[in-house]
Amino acid sequence: MTKHYLEASEYLYNYKHAPEESSLCALEQRTLFGEESDNLIKSTIKIEPSRSPFIKGGRLSILFSDKSVQAIAEQVDQIELKNQSFKVRFLKINDLSSKQKIEYAEQRMIESEIGWKINGEAQMKNPDILFGIVPFEGRWYFGTYQESEPVWLHHVKKPKEYSTAISTRLARTVINIAVPDPSGLRVIDPCCGIGTVLVEALSMGGIQIVGSDLNPLVVQGGARENISYFSYDGIVEVKDIAVEEGHYDVAIIDMPYNLFCQATPEEQYAIIKHAKRIADRVVILTIEDMDQMILMAGFTIVDRGVANKGKKGLFSRQVIVCE
Repeated sequence: MTKHYLEASEYLYNYKHAPEESSLCALEQRTLFGEESDNLIKSTIKIEPSRSPFIKGGRLSILFSDKSVQAIAEQVDQIELKNQSFKVRFLKINDLSSKQKIEYAEQRMIESEIGWKINGEAQMKNPDILFGIVPFEGRWYFGTYQESEPVWLHHVKKPKEYSTAISTRLARTVINIAVPDPSGLRVIDPCCGIGTVLVEALSMGGIQIVGSDLNPLVVQGGARENISYFSYDGIVEVKDIAVEEGHYDVAIIDMPYNLFCQATPEEQYAIIKHAKRIADRVVILTIEDMDQMILMAGFTIVDRGVANKGKKGLFSRQVIVCE
């Protein structure tokens, strides 16, 4: 019998979002996977589940797929565990209708049926390998399961904060939209403020990002202090985007609008124009309609979404992807 060494080529991601987050979540999904879904996305694209605040639970790396649990059970003895302990978990986020829902007792039976067929030591607490099984689109999927961690929640409380700064949750989503695949890309946040975007990008690892802001107070006593507080290593300069000489693959710009850094329409346009000069792809966050400015600067708007704050969406930011 051919042994299976836990290698996967397809993945299932569990998504969940509040109604007011639907536009933003859909934009992130389109950027990362090229499709949208209310709960589950199956893709050949592999990402760390903790990257997204909308991935609830984690990522299933698919090892086997079949029409029934019994058919899956007949295949799992192919798995080579190399003396590692394991646990099987029924994943509750699935696409079953309310009439098809599998109750708790049956979920445990499914886990047991699969577990008995795996050659290895079952361990309920802290297993070496966590397996998952889930029904989706009329089939059953089984594989290794990696749980997500809400990393951004650890960054909510910072030494320096502004009431108008974007949330860590939004910052993390914007990074995914701006840099779906960070391999070899150079990224800049040239209006970084207190560094919320920088902290989230640095926490993901593998993203080459630098920050700058023309306000020395928010750079020295804001962004740098916040980055250092979370033990990340990032470069933040006191610099106006107008004098930025480097060229980047991506720029992320949260347009200035608060009391610390008011910007006139002329200054807003200048920021967008300079962003076009220094970066190939730009993601703009704005509370105002800036489509005309963006088009005048020579950009094409390739996608967009809305980040609503609160269930009634009384405060919204547009997230605009420009190339």
